[in-house]
Amino acid sequence: MGLKTLLTVAVVTAGLITSAFAADKKYTIGYDNYFMGNSWSVQLAAEFKAEAEKDKDRVDVVYVESAGDTQKQITNIEDLITKKVDAIITTPTSPTALIPTLKKARAAGIKVVLLASTIKSQDYDALVTVDDIAFGKAGAEWLVKQMGGKGNIIALNGIAGISVSDDRYKGAKEVFDANPGIKILGAVDASWDYAQGKQAVSNLLAANPQIDGVWSQGGAMTLGAIDAFEAAQRPLVPMTGEDNNGYLKRWQALKDKGFVSIATSKPTWLGSEALRITLDLLDGKSAARDTVLPVPTITADDLGKYVKADLSDSFWANTRLTDEQVKAIFAN
Repeated sequence: MGLKTLLTVAVVTAGLITSAFAADKKYTIGYDNYFMGNSWSVQLAAEFKAEAEKDKDRVDVVYVESAGDTQKQITNIEDLITKKVDAIITTPTSPTALIPTLKKARAAGIKVVLLASTIKSQDYDALVTVDDIAFGKAGAEWLVKQMGGKGNIIALNGIAGISVSDDRYKGAKEVFDANPGIKILGAVDASWDYAQGKQAVSNLLAANPQIDGVWSQGGAMTLGAIDAFEAAQRPLVPMTGEDNNGYLKRWQALKDKGFVSIATSKPTWLGSEALRITLDLLDGKSAARDTVLPVPTITADDLGKYVKADLSDSFWANTRLTDEQVKAIFAN
């Protein structure tokens, strides 16, 4: 056996030993519950926890909660750095404010994985999300087609300053700007919340006698929009929604009355995917730096496959959780 062959065998053997060692190593991972104020973010965290439970022999998790507060998120990540965790998974509530802290984490040798939200820098090791610009475009293109390219619409956004909301509206606005027959009567931030969405639409209905369509980022806002239209005794118009079970149930109930919609989705299983990618990084395996998934959509044709009549309205359709796990999280 020649020297070159011996060296090759040694390198391969060392690699196998390293991989085996990495597979047996237990890691400490910091997980930032960025916001628990709606059922989507609750299910996102539940997906992560379920995945961590499957890997409990390899993973210890330090959980922190930021409650949608950027300064608290920074403080929480600083604490995780002090605890010398191996990796941090976070959903940035600001595209800029966290950058210095994430730089500090990486300088300390900590892997940084962004979940479902981005930052305006390259100071992270991996990102797992859906293309939110495409998310906004998908609903907008459907709405323009339903309206025949002309009419008055209102827009319901999430939380200003968060990349998810800003990017979705950016994508939608590109579509609307390319269709001069579409007039946006008002664009309101309603935090993906039912009550805020209903109130915003009630106000817009009172101020505008003719609204022909509703572009909504989803959450529970579209349900609020439907209820606002019905309370004002105005005919329902085409609306975009998301894959929330409560919304899907209402859409199904209204289909025979002529209500039309489309539901775009940001799967909550991104939470479990983030942990899988983090473990690959820590094990030294190759992992894509940016995992940006295409936008799943639910149409009238396949709506019946996604509605879960026996599950809570709070449930989100694109999940890796079992029905039993969902029932444990969301009591009807």
